[in-house]
Amino acid sequence: MDGHIKFKKLLEPGYIGSVKTKNRLVRAGANPGFPGDYDDGYLQPYYYNFYEALAQGGIGLLTIGASPIGAPPGKGYRLDDDKYIPGLHKFTDTIHQYHCPVFMQMFHIGPWMPGEFSAAASTLTEAEMPITTQSLPNAHSLTIPEIKNVVRKFGEMAERAHQAGFDGVEINAGCTHLFSTFLSRAWNRRQDEYGPQSIVNRTRIVVEVIREIRRRNGRDFAIVALLNAVEPGLENGITQAEGLEIAQAFEAAGADAIIPRVEFFNTHKATGKKDSTHFPDVALYPEAPAYAAANSVDIKHHGVGGWVPLAAALKKTVQIPVITVGRLDAQTGEEILKQGHADFISLNRRLIADHDYPDKIFAGKFEDIAPCTACQTCFNDGEAGNFVRCRINAAAFKEKEYALKPAAPGKKVVVIGGGPAGMEAARVAALRGHKVTLIEKEPDVGGAMNLAAVIKGSDREDLPGMIDYLKTQIVKAGVDILLGHEADRKLVESFQPDAVVVAIGGIHDIPRIPGIEKSNVLTGQALHHQLQNYLNLTGVRIMTKLAAHYISIGKSIIIIGGHIQGCQTAEFLVKRGRQVTIVETGPEIGAGFMPFQIKPQLIDWLDKKDVPMLTGVTIESVTDHGLNIIDKSDQRQTLEADAVLTALPLLPNRELYNQLKDVVPEVHCIGDCRQPGLIIDAIADGSRIAREI
Repeated sequence: MDGHIKFKKLLEPGYIGSVKTKNRLVRAGANPGFPGDYDDGYLQPYYYNFYEALAQGGIGLLTIGASPIGAPPGKGYRLDDDKYIPGLHKFTDTIHQYHCPVFMQMFHIGPWMPGEFSAAASTLTEAEMPITTQSLPNAHSLTIPEIKNVVRKFGEMAERAHQAGFDGVEINAGCTHLFSTFLSRAWNRRQDEYGPQSIVNRTRIVVEVIREIRRRNGRDFAIVALLNAVEPGLENGITQAEGLEIAQAFEAAGADAIIPRVEFFNTHKATGKKDSTHFPDVALYPEAPAYAAANSVDIKHHGVGGWVPLAAALKKTVQIPVITVGRLDAQTGEEILKQGHADFISLNRRLIADHDYPDKIFAGKFEDIAPCTACQTCFNDGEAGNFVRCRINAAAFKEKEYALKPAAPGKKVVVIGGGPAGMEAARVAALRGHKVTLIEKEPDVGGAMNLAAVIKGSDREDLPGMIDYLKTQIVKAGVDILLGHEADRKLVESFQPDAVVVAIGGIHDIPRIPGIEKSNVLTGQALHHQLQNYLNLTGVRIMTKLAAHYISIGKSIIIIGGHIQGCQTAEFLVKRGRQVTIVETGPEIGAGFMPFQIKPQLIDWLDKKDVPMLTGVTIESVTDHGLNIIDKSDQRQTLEADAVLTALPLLPNRELYNQLKDVVPEVHCIGDCRQPGLIIDAIADGSRIAREI
């Protein structure tokens, strides 16, 4: 079906204040982080290029990530001096040429500021903190003159933004930044007119900011307010009733639109750097907390549209547009608009995965959309101060550097291996004009992603969709695919290639432990072969639903390996009724996970499911009934279970590469066979090498 027919509501123009949008898909001001050299305070070229690509891709409204108020140099681009106006005006002129209005997000991260810059509504001791890792104890409590100074700075920055050509601003009063410490009773312990005694007092600082921005810029300059409209899991956090009142106060002050978010708070016993999240797919992972449904959260679709009930409630409360967020896509967005639950649909991660998402949706090019699998790499990279990466889009934040350039001359390229690294290398090489043949030993492509899809399932991470996308794209790019053939020197030579790319994946690590050959042991290699046989019969989508029925493994299992592989295997088994123990020889459970959200969520869930997680273990032997170990206290133990399963990181596999190095001058080894890693590493490797051939 053509996108113009399927997405009529999304295609309608809209208004935020006096600012007109060409459609109802917008990008709210998600901050992609501030890596690299920001000492000069200017918007860096890689973000400039990223935002231009989003505007070119058809988004109705673009909001660029926050310019922080009160931050020391090096913490982002700045607009606290007139000298920054010309450079940003050049940027807004570029965005406007795509008929796309552009807003700037503004925020003050408050208690997260370093050292003397740390500020909050109230100074709390460590004992008074409602969530121990969510805000810094002893942050400076702003005095009233300091509050007035913050209000003035917001007004001045918004005025400069207007002069620089921005059409409006988005005020971030969410997360656990400065403004939320005033809005939420959990953090606000003041006894003055900015205290928690009433909604009027709690909203006063944001209301004053909105009024100051309006006073300086007039009615033609749009103001969007983002807030935590409910804070589940936080003692004395914002309730839904309070969130609706806060939004009404913002509307009365002059806001032109509201972005309501749910900020979930989960206190983790596991080591982690985030106890709250506004990502519904993360908040509801691995399972929805018991209190979720009672807090305006839709738990039916594993996070997709999870915050929509809150937006719908707010839509009945305010007269200004409501922008809804949270793991949305065009199909869900169209239904939200049809039902009158919101006025605009905000996307972020999907636009990182595919900058042209809006244009492809409206053109009906659904099979060409690079899928976001909600892996959270982009968020984690930004939080860590690193350059943002995307699992499926290796060109994200490298738009100019990775612009496809025609190969000169075109070559005959053989790619060996149909996993993510091989498919991406084949796709990019073919698009550049090379004649590409991909050889895969299995009956279908996908490689280790097929096994990962079975273990992970498709509830939160749609790996089957990613496999389908890559397969479709290599076919459309003209790649010749040879399935069911294991490549060797003779077969490769028969193609007379100019270049060979070896992407056959890693090899399984089978630990050298006495008894590892026993019948109650299922190694990662054996599990892979077992599942691969079933995959060949059923296909990956069916196998993700039926996997539990095909794995004969007993009721109690010991998993050797506590890295990402072991933890996700444990999740898979626990959800299917098995009793699991994780044994790790190293010091850490969860190595390989992104640390900020997914890792603490999963490890805490495993802990609550009574999964023992032992670290620093020496494994002495496998017995007929489990393992003999020496724990980190040097005590011998016997762990009993029906089965022992190994789930260890892969090892490099360079044998074929070494055999082929003298076939042609240009032979490359990529992905897990070069250096085992995650899917994102394999895609990045394939994309990089295909641009070098």
